[in-house]
Amino acid sequence: MKRLQVAVGVVKNTQGQVLISLRDEALHQGGLWEFPGGKIESGESPEHALVRELKEELGLNVNPNLVLPLITVKHQYSDLAVQLNVFLVEDYLGEAISCEGQAFKWVEPTDLKNHQFPEANQPIIAASCLPTLYAILDDADNTLLDVNLKKILSRGIKLIQLRLKTLSTEEIAQFLEYAYPLCKDYGAIVLINAAVNYSKFVDGVHLSSQQLMSISKRPDVLDHTKWLAASCHNLEELRHAQLVGVDFVVLAPVLFTQSHPETTPLGWEQFTDLVAHINLPVYALGGLSERELATARQYGAQGISAIRAFIS
Repeated sequence: MKRLQVAVGVVKNTQGQVLISLRDEALHQGGLWEFPGGKIESGESPEHALVRELKEELGLNVNPNLVLPLITVKHQYSDLAVQLNVFLVEDYLGEAISCEGQAFKWVEPTDLKNHQFPEANQPIIAASCLPTLYAILDDADNTLLDVNLKKILSRGIKLIQLRLKTLSTEEIAQFLEYAYPLCKDYGAIVLINAAVNYSKFVDGVHLSSQQLMSISKRPDVLDHTKWLAASCHNLEELRHAQLVGVDFVVLAPVLFTQSHPETTPLGWEQFTDLVAHINLPVYALGGLSERELATARQYGAQGISAIRAFIS
């Protein structure tokens, strides 16, 4: 099926706020908020189409070489099939103005969920709120939990999974009472592995692939303010994650890892092929460090997830 190709920009100012505009009532999905952009013309690259649209709509001057791929969304409305080629735009010249009479405003990423968007925009909202690095704090050596958490936070990482599988219930409770306020002081989002039931101390839950495949819908205990993530290794798991309403996933292993030498890595080509089948932000995990971030984003990843790389 031929899809309408659209270039979309998540434009952020120096305060981290996101620019959204109101669709004209006469347009498809009119009256809803949207991220700026427009149709890709014949012969145009998505990047150049976005640069043109941002200049025409908002008076912003953008270098096409400085926009970063964020997420690609394929969506079927009842009357239209679209592909949204979404880019992060943080480097631009000029002040936003309404060149075509549309209403627009700057909002905090966390406030996006309080605005009505077309259905196809929902994965973009998640991607807009998520950082590029996802650290996994493992308790294999529980004597280093505090030290490693501080290392992660000191690197400026704003998304952390607490993978606490060896601690006792009492030890987990004690650690969370200390760790969660500390993470909040650093502005970090905290998820806990679903093996532990302490949702009131955290911002969301991360499911293993086995836990993911055992559920048929998003857990009722997670309200709209909580994040739900999952680990995936193949297309079946990725599609199920999307079906049950997961907000983002980790796909692994991308490269060879010493911790799982028996597992054949996906490689970047297979990674990008799998990501193309779903509309979710995807973190790449396995044999990666921050050095591979640019590569990961070019292959369709939201960013990099790692355990050891962020505490070395």
